[in-house]
Amino acid sequence: MQTLKDKTIFITGGSRGIGKAIALRAARDGANIIIAAKSDKPQRDLPGTIFSAAEEIEKAGGRALPIKLDVRNDQAIIDAVNKAAEKFNGLDILINNASAIALKGTLDLSMDKFDLMHSVNVRATFACSKACLPHLIKSENPHILNLSPPLNLDPAWFKDHVAYTISKYGMSMCVLGMAAEFRSRGVAVNALWPRTVINTSAINMLGGVVKAENCRNSEIMADAAHEILCRDAKTTSGNFFIDEDVLRTAGVKDFDAYAIDASQPLMKDLFLY
Repeated sequence: MQTLKDKTIFITGGSRGIGKAIALRAARDGANIIIAAKSDKPQRDLPGTIFSAAEEIEKAGGRALPIKLDVRNDQAIIDAVNKAAEKFNGLDILINNASAIALKGTLDLSMDKFDLMHSVNVRATFACSKACLPHLIKSENPHILNLSPPLNLDPAWFKDHVAYTISKYGMSMCVLGMAAEFRSRGVAVNALWPRTVINTSAINMLGGVVKAENCRNSEIMADAAHEILCRDAKTTSGNFFIDEDVLRTAGVKDFDAYAIDASQPLMKDLFLY
């Protein structure tokens, strides 16, 4: 399968950044996209809403359903998933994209931030997967894709921001466990992570540690996600994919088009050597 035409995709946190880029790539195939995120009104520091994303999706050739959703609310997740499945007669793909980040050490991190990261990252990933799976197992080629890193217990990835690392690795452990749990049901569960830092609104929250010119744009993640989601779910599960590796396997050789500034060195993302 080389297209996502008529596939129904539920994306959390897809009103901007990587989630929206994945949605637009699928929309160009003619997919049905559910944008489930909190942003229903414009914010000064965070551009885009579920409604502006839906408008872009429909202009790109897809069908959109914007749903205001706080992924920390269990019943709201269930209601949103059921609404989406009813409108589009089922679900084919879940993308757990919603994420919270605070790169702080133990003494500097508030417990509110700890709870936020664990609620939005690992808990919501589990809750959204749980809500979507009864619908996904009825699909011909069901996929769950978590935007989370490969698992690596090197202390280097824990010592500076242990709480954030635990929360992102929790998403990846959902991949490890659910891929095995639902393999016999034909549901693919995979992770996708960028080789380099991606230029999104999130980097503005890191205090200038990352500069845009050392990043790639969201399109590389969108193209890599599209490649994964078009694969046979029965033979593509339990993988911790890296965007660049996926695209190289698909035949891409020139990555300069993804760079914000091809003349500048790229900064590797966390959790990768």
